[in-house]
Amino acid sequence: MKHVKLGVNIDHIATLRQARGEKNPDTVEAARVVYSSGGDMVVMHLRQDRRHIQEADLERVRTDVKGILHMEMAAVPEMEKIALRVRPDSVCLVPESPRELTTQGGMKLDGKRPDIAKVIKNLSAAGIAVSIFTDPEPQAIRAAHNMGADSIELCTRKYAESWGKKLQAKELEKLQLAGFLVKELEMELHAGHGLDYYNVMQVARIEGMDCLNIGFSIISRGLFVGLKNAVAEMKRLIQ
Repeated sequence: MKHVKLGVNIDHIATLRQARGEKNPDTVEAARVVYSSGGDMVVMHLRQDRRHIQEADLERVRTDVKGILHMEMAAVPEMEKIALRVRPDSVCLVPESPRELTTQGGMKLDGKRPDIAKVIKNLSAAGIAVSIFTDPEPQAIRAAHNMGADSIELCTRKYAESWGKKLQAKELEKLQLAGFLVKELEMELHAGHGLDYYNVMQVARIEGMDCLNIGFSIISRGLFVGLKNAVAEMKRLIQ
């Protein structure tokens, strides 16, 4: 069976730290736990409002921890400049809204977006792999491919929030069909948003799935069983 990689988002380690303005819990320590527990990469979303992850977190994890660093960011010049300086292994371009509690959906790629294409070009030229966070919609996936993205991260929010087997099966089918298109375009297939210990297995089994990026449910679980166990449990589920 194909090995599905697990990216662990540690944003909410920083959320807890920021609540008190202290140095702990430390994102570097969290990153080390992720790797020692079977996680394949650490995911960090540097938001424009800096509500959790700070630039120093990215810099320290990049320099002090041996492993793959995946950065989530808005496709804006400020973030592009930081990414080119920190040099994460990969970047995922995501939409951002100042008042949202969390990302609400995929990038809107229903028209020409030279701004996004420019960011992709500059990051790619620096040797940084680029993915785009999209809803499971053919138009958005094709647009991302045409702009030069290396991979697609499918937004699983609607699947995760669907109530009842019929609705969940319907949303899963959309993800599966989108996955077929992603692989047809010879791109890497990633997925994430709202995945937890109860709904992740079906997404992990989508044909061609390369990587799942999961954060909140792992960090939440870690409060009760420890981060090391929480990461290991999720890793076992997706295999």
